[in-house]
Amino acid sequence: MNRFTEWLPDRVDAKIRLVAWLSFVAETMIIATGGAVRLTGSGLGCPTWPTCTPDSLIPTAELNYHSLIEFGNRMMTGVVGIIALVLFVLVWRIRAQRRDLFTLAFIVGAGVVAQAIVGGITVWTGLNPFIVGFHYVSSLVLVCVSAAFIARMNQSPAPRERAVPDWYAALTHATSGVLAVSIVFGVLTTGSGPHSGDADAGRTGFDSGLLEHVHAWPGYALLALTLVLVAAAFRLRLPTLRWALALLAVELVQVAVGLIQARTGLPPLLVGIHMVLAALTAAAMTVVVLRLKRPAGSPYSLAEAPAAASAR
Repeated sequence: MNRFTEWLPDRVDAKIRLVAWLSFVAETMIIATGGAVRLTGSGLGCPTWPTCTPDSLIPTAELNYHSLIEFGNRMMTGVVGIIALVLFVLVWRIRAQRRDLFTLAFIVGAGVVAQAIVGGITVWTGLNPFIVGFHYVSSLVLVCVSAAFIARMNQSPAPRERAVPDWYAALTHATSGVLAVSIVFGVLTTGSGPHSGDADAGRTGFDSGLLEHVHAWPGYALLALTLVLVAAAFRLRLPTLRWALALLAVELVQVAVGLIQARTGLPPLLVGIHMVLAALTAAAMTVVVLRLKRPAGSPYSLAEAPAAASAR
């Protein structure tokens, strides 16, 4: 074993935890910067990919501030990729005993590379709204994977068992399905609305006004189902309670932002906040789903056990 390998953690330590959180924050931030590109009309600020112009990797003096915004988002992709690579390296030594974390770290790293390619295709197609929508959903999925890593890193790698009643698990999965439907219609709504990313970019051709209403229906259903999950978790003292409450809190803010933006003509700032909140909602939902199970033979995660013991 060489010196570098010996330096790598032999368990989930502070370095892995720190980089895991940095990865989650970076994955969320790139949704914000990507939204800024689109909402400022900077989607083709760098008209080519992977270079900014046919003759320059970076914005040139002839280009305007749209180029700086678009190029800044491309640089953010590099930051996200570096953090993902560091996390993958850090879990290398424990890949055998923590195959779950190793797999999640690999998915994030590979996803960042794939996202960069999809971003290039987005530019090549002149901001095709369906590809732009796929680009956003893919980023959201990576946020969820990063959240899953954080949720699992403090738990034992032992086989897992159900920690909630079957009906509660079924209702939670149904709620996540409603969330997915809400996100899909949200993407379609945005793809037919005024924020195309560039004045010459195409739209889906769908009725954006109608889609706004259709998008709201699963949103309200999601809120109602989450209320049931919270009430049941509180009544039965289920391990999902804390994250179900977090999910409910994000949804309440998301609904408020959605209503305000719909009644104020879709101001770019609120649309961007709505995009980021959707990612945080999906991340919270991911953790709730993971909390449906626990390591076999132990009612507590590794992080919760000391607190539980001291409470006795």
